Amino acid sequence: MPSLPPRPREATPPLTQTRADGWALVTEFVQSDSLRKHMLAVEAAMRYYAEQLGQDVEYWGLAGLIHDFDYEQYPTREQHVWVGSRILAERGWPAALIRTIQSHADYMGVPREQLVDHALFACDELAGFVTAVAYVRPTHRLAEVEPPSVIKKLKDKAFARAVSREDIAQGAVELGLPLDEHVAHVIAALQRVAPDLGL
Repeated sequence: MPSLPPRPREATPPLTQTRADGWALVTEFVQSDSLRKHMLAVEAAMRYYAEQLGQDVEYWGLAGLIHDFDYEQYPTREQHVWVGSRILAERGWPAALIRTIQSHADYMGVPREQLVDHALFACDELAGFVTAVAYVRPTHRLAEVEPPSVIKKLKDKAFARAVSREDIAQGAVELGLPLDEHVAHVIAALQRVAPDLGL
Protein backbone atom coordinates (compact mmCIF):
# COMPACT_ATOMS: atom_id res chain seq x y z
CA MET A 1 0.00 0.00 0.00
CA PRO A 2 1.50 3.37 -0.95
CA SER A 3 2.36 5.65 1.95
CA LEU A 4 0.80 9.07 2.07
CA PRO A 5 3.02 12.12 1.71
CA PRO A 6 2.83 14.41 4.75
CA ARG A 7 0.78 17.54 4.25
CA PRO A 8 1.58 20.92 5.81
CA ARG A 9 0.75 20.60 9.49
CA GLU A 10 -2.46 22.44 10.28
CA ALA A 11 -2.74 24.49 13.43
CA THR A 12 -5.09 23.00 16.01
CA PRO A 13 -6.24 24.69 19.19
CA PRO A 14 -4.71 23.46 22.45
CA LEU A 15 -6.82 20.72 23.99
CA THR A 16 -7.58 20.68 27.68
CA GLN A 17 -9.69 17.58 27.05
CA THR A 18 -8.09 14.14 26.88
CA ARG A 19 -9.11 10.94 25.17
CA ALA A 20 -10.49 9.80 28.54
CA ASP A 21 -12.76 12.86 28.51
CA GLY A 22 -13.91 11.95 25.01
CA TRP A 23 -14.66 8.37 25.99
CA ALA A 24 -16.51 9.56 29.12
CA LEU A 25 -18.70 11.70 26.86
CA VAL A 26 -19.40 8.70 24.62
CA THR A 27 -20.33 6.43 27.51
CA GLU A 28 -22.53 9.13 29.07
CA PHE A 29 -24.63 9.59 25.94
CA VAL A 30 -24.33 6.28 24.06
CA GLN A 31 -25.54 2.91 25.32
CA SER A 32 -25.55 1.15 21.94
CA ASP A 33 -22.55 -1.14 21.61
CA SER A 34 -22.62 -0.86 17.81
CA LEU A 35 -22.62 2.95 17.89
CA ARG A 36 -19.75 2.98 20.40
CA LYS A 37 -17.79 0.66 18.15
CA HIS A 38 -18.54 2.88 15.15
CA MET A 39 -17.02 5.85 16.96
CA LEU A 40 -13.99 3.76 17.96
CA ALA A 41 -13.59 2.76 14.31
CA VAL A 42 -13.75 6.35 13.09
CA GLU A 43 -11.31 7.38 15.82
CA ALA A 44 -8.87 4.70 14.64
CA ALA A 45 -9.15 5.83 11.03
CA MET A 46 -8.63 9.46 12.03
CA ARG A 47 -5.57 8.64 14.13
CA TYR A 48 -4.14 6.60 11.29
CA TYR A 49 -4.60 9.38 8.75
CA ALA A 50 -3.20 11.98 11.17
CA GLU A 51 -0.06 9.87 11.56
CA GLN A 52 0.26 9.33 7.82
CA LEU A 53 -0.29 13.00 7.00
CA GLY A 54 1.86 14.48 9.76
CA GLN A 55 -1.03 16.00 11.71
CA ASP A 56 -2.11 16.22 15.37
CA VAL A 57 -3.00 12.61 16.21
CA GLU A 58 -4.74 13.33 19.53
CA TYR A 59 -6.87 16.12 18.09
CA TRP A 60 -7.87 14.14 15.01
CA GLY A 61 -8.58 11.08 17.15
CA LEU A 62 -10.88 13.01 19.46
CA ALA A 63 -12.81 14.40 16.50
CA GLY A 64 -13.43 10.86 15.31
CA LEU A 65 -14.24 9.50 18.76
CA ILE A 66 -16.93 12.02 19.68
CA HIS A 67 -18.36 12.97 16.27
CA ASP A 68 -21.62 11.04 16.76
CA PHE A 69 -21.91 11.12 20.55
CA ASP A 70 -25.37 12.75 20.41
CA TYR A 71 -26.79 10.51 17.67
CA GLU A 72 -28.44 7.89 19.89
CA GLN A 73 -30.42 10.44 21.90
CA TYR A 74 -30.88 12.97 19.09
CA PRO A 75 -30.99 11.02 15.80
CA THR A 76 -32.99 13.33 13.54
CA ARG A 77 -31.54 15.86 11.11
CA GLU A 78 -33.19 18.56 13.20
CA GLN A 79 -31.29 17.40 16.30
CA HIS A 80 -28.15 15.39 15.49
CA VAL A 81 -25.00 17.49 15.63
CA TRP A 82 -27.05 20.62 16.43
CA VAL A 83 -27.70 19.43 19.99
CA GLY A 84 -24.27 17.86 20.27
CA SER A 85 -22.61 21.11 19.23
CA ARG A 86 -24.43 22.98 21.97
CA ILE A 87 -23.46 20.39 24.58
CA LEU A 88 -19.80 20.50 23.53
CA ALA A 89 -19.76 24.30 23.61
CA GLU A 90 -21.35 24.37 27.07
CA ARG A 91 -18.69 21.96 28.31
CA GLY A 92 -15.80 24.00 26.93
CA TRP A 93 -14.71 21.92 23.94
CA PRO A 94 -12.78 23.99 21.36
CA ALA A 95 -14.90 25.83 18.81
CA ALA A 96 -12.66 24.59 15.99
CA LEU A 97 -13.24 20.95 16.97
CA ILE A 98 -16.99 21.55 17.17
CA ARG A 99 -16.85 23.11 13.71
CA THR A 100 -15.07 20.05 12.32
CA ILE A 101 -17.77 17.79 13.75
CA GLN A 102 -20.46 20.04 12.27
CA SER A 103 -18.82 19.88 8.85
CA HIS A 104 -19.24 16.08 8.61
CA ALA A 105 -23.01 16.56 8.35
CA ASP A 106 -23.66 18.26 5.01
CA TYR A 107 -27.13 19.39 6.09
CA MET A 108 -25.58 21.73 8.65
CA GLY A 109 -24.15 23.83 5.83
CA VAL A 110 -20.70 24.11 7.43
CA PRO A 111 -18.09 23.95 4.63
CA ARG A 112 -15.15 21.60 5.05
CA GLU A 113 -12.05 23.80 4.95
CA GLN A 114 -9.37 22.08 7.04
CA LEU A 115 -7.77 18.74 6.24
CA VAL A 116 -9.21 17.35 9.48
CA ASP A 117 -12.71 18.24 8.23
CA HIS A 118 -12.19 16.33 4.99
CA ALA A 119 -10.72 13.36 6.84
CA LEU A 120 -13.64 13.07 9.26
CA PHE A 121 -16.12 13.16 6.41
CA ALA A 122 -14.06 10.63 4.45
CA CYS A 123 -13.66 8.19 7.34
CA ASP A 124 -17.17 8.26 8.80
CA GLU A 125 -19.20 6.34 6.24
CA LEU A 126 -16.34 4.17 5.04
CA ALA A 127 -15.37 2.98 8.54
CA GLY A 128 -18.95 1.84 9.03
CA PHE A 129 -19.00 0.12 5.67
CA VAL A 130 -15.71 -1.72 6.22
CA THR A 131 -16.94 -3.06 9.57
CA ALA A 132 -20.16 -4.20 7.88
CA VAL A 133 -18.11 -6.13 5.32
CA ALA A 134 -16.16 -7.79 8.14
CA TYR A 135 -19.37 -8.75 9.96
CA VAL A 136 -20.69 -10.73 7.00
CA ARG A 137 -17.53 -12.78 6.61
CA PRO A 138 -17.82 -16.25 8.17
CA THR A 139 -15.05 -15.51 10.66
CA HIS A 140 -16.11 -11.89 11.37
CA ARG A 141 -12.44 -10.90 11.13
CA LEU A 142 -11.09 -7.61 9.80
CA ALA A 143 -7.82 -9.40 9.07
CA GLU A 144 -9.55 -11.11 6.15
CA VAL A 145 -11.08 -7.98 4.62
CA GLU A 146 -9.31 -6.76 1.49
CA PRO A 147 -9.93 -3.68 -0.66
CA PRO A 148 -11.34 -5.56 -3.67
CA SER A 149 -14.04 -7.18 -1.52
CA VAL A 150 -15.02 -3.79 -0.10
CA ILE A 151 -15.15 -2.22 -3.56
CA LYS A 152 -17.30 -5.14 -4.75
CA LYS A 153 -19.71 -4.70 -1.85
CA LEU A 154 -19.93 -0.96 -2.57
CA LYS A 155 -21.38 -1.86 -5.97
CA ASP A 156 -24.04 -4.05 -4.33
CA LYS A 157 -26.75 -1.50 -3.56
CA ALA A 158 -28.64 -3.99 -1.37
CA PHE A 159 -25.70 -4.39 1.01
CA ALA A 160 -25.61 -1.90 3.91
CA ARG A 161 -28.06 0.18 1.92
CA ALA A 162 -28.12 2.99 4.51
CA VAL A 163 -24.47 3.80 3.78
CA SER A 164 -24.07 6.59 1.23
CA ARG A 165 -21.88 5.43 -1.63
CA GLU A 166 -21.79 9.04 -2.84
CA ASP A 167 -20.33 10.21 0.48
CA ILE A 168 -17.69 7.47 0.40
CA ALA A 169 -16.65 8.40 -3.13
CA GLN A 170 -16.67 12.10 -2.28
CA GLY A 171 -14.57 11.47 0.84
CA ALA A 172 -11.81 9.89 -1.25
CA VAL A 173 -11.94 12.85 -3.63
CA GLU A 174 -11.62 15.30 -0.74
CA LEU A 175 -8.54 13.48 0.54
CA GLY A 176 -7.08 13.43 -2.97
CA LEU A 177 -6.90 9.64 -3.05
CA PRO A 178 -8.14 6.97 -5.45
CA LEU A 179 -11.04 5.14 -3.82
CA ASP A 180 -9.20 1.82 -3.62
CA GLU A 181 -6.29 3.45 -1.78
CA HIS A 182 -8.64 5.17 0.67
CA VAL A 183 -10.34 1.84 1.32
CA ALA A 184 -6.97 0.16 1.88
CA HIS A 185 -5.91 2.81 4.40
CA VAL A 186 -9.15 2.57 6.36
CA ILE A 187 -8.92 -1.22 6.47
CA ALA A 188 -5.34 -0.95 7.78
CA ALA A 189 -6.47 1.55 10.42
CA LEU A 190 -9.33 -0.62 11.65
CA GLN A 191 -7.20 -3.75 11.74
CA ARG A 192 -5.10 -2.02 14.40
CA VAL A 193 -8.09 -1.91 16.76
CA ALA A 194 -9.90 -5.06 15.60
CA PRO A 195 -10.20 -6.53 19.13
CA ASP A 196 -11.89 -3.35 20.38
CA LEU A 197 -14.35 -3.65 17.51
CA GLY A 198 -15.03 -7.33 18.18
CA LEU A 199 -13.62 -8.13 14.74
